[in-house]
Amino acid sequence: MYRHLLVPLDGSALSIGLVTQAVDFARSLGARITFFSARGDLGASGDGALLRSLEPQDFAEAAAGEASAILAKAVAAAGAFAIPCAAVARTGPRPYELILDVAAEQGCDLIFMASHGHKGLKALMLGSQTQKVLAHSTLPVLVASVESNATGSAADVAIAVIKDEHRAIAAVIRGLRDAATRLRTSGPLPDLDFVGQLVRYIQAFPEVLHHPKEEQFLFARLAARHPESAPLIAQLRAEHSEGSAQIQAVEQALVATRHNDGQRHALAAALEAFAEAQWRHLSTEEKLILPAARQHLDAADWQAIADAFGRNAQVRVGGEQDEAFKRMFVKLMNATPV
Repeated sequence: MYRHLLVPLDGSALSIGLVTQAVDFARSLGARITFFSARGDLGASGDGALLRSLEPQDFAEAAAGEASAILAKAVAAAGAFAIPCAAVARTGPRPYELILDVAAEQGCDLIFMASHGHKGLKALMLGSQTQKVLAHSTLPVLVASVESNATGSAADVAIAVIKDEHRAIAAVIRGLRDAATRLRTSGPLPDLDFVGQLVRYIQAFPEVLHHPKEEQFLFARLAARHPESAPLIAQLRAEHSEGSAQIQAVEQALVATRHNDGQRHALAAALEAFAEAQWRHLSTEEKLILPAARQHLDAADWQAIADAFGRNAQVRVGGEQDEAFKRMFVKLMNATPV
């Protein structure tokens, strides 16, 4: 039986669903996962070479791309079920060759991937790349889903977006927990400016967009359709408020630690308390609320939820604020490569 999956990702909606499929498949097998994402070789293009010459910092940011952000969310999804995993990003013009190289280097025994078929224009992982992997791989390849055949319901679309947002939040929380671990040692302080950036993301994205939409669309509709869920929903609403208070406590401890290294353990404690509460909160939503919603909400409910959460994901609909959150997350994850 397969023990080590290579899962190529490109950040598309199809790829987001593939993470869930891969995690479920790995759990059923007791297997580990190596997630992989390819970067285009920006420096090999004329525009890239010019950008590198004129604006080196902008070039470095553009060349890094979204791979680290894509992988960080996948690692968070696997981590929720304690699945052993690794993450690899590579740069090159032919993604299928990178996929095969990484699979061999990591000792994988199955390539678990999706195909955009003839429709895919998203990033690098085009349908032709899947076909080339199939043609050249000496390992078994499982094509778990094909975009041209995918007809997901509004419930599937909404749940995929909600889980993807949860993974982004979890990836940032992971960064906060890592900072807490370093604060507990006698070594140098972690980069407190970067910790502050992680905190600001939590204050911005989940507090401003994610949690309000959960409450207005998902929680409200589930409470109306399934009154038995009301106590749990009330608990989750309270946890949203408690999370706001906890992140404010983190911010205060961060300010104190900037002025006095002796406050580092207080900051670590505040980070740990916030992270632990958030892990429990996300787990409750995914293990209890989403299954209950799938059971009790109707198609119209799910369409409204999908439309609401889709505005967080689709830049052209969501506008500049959503794009700013996306850029913020990508920048944070590029600074903390998985």
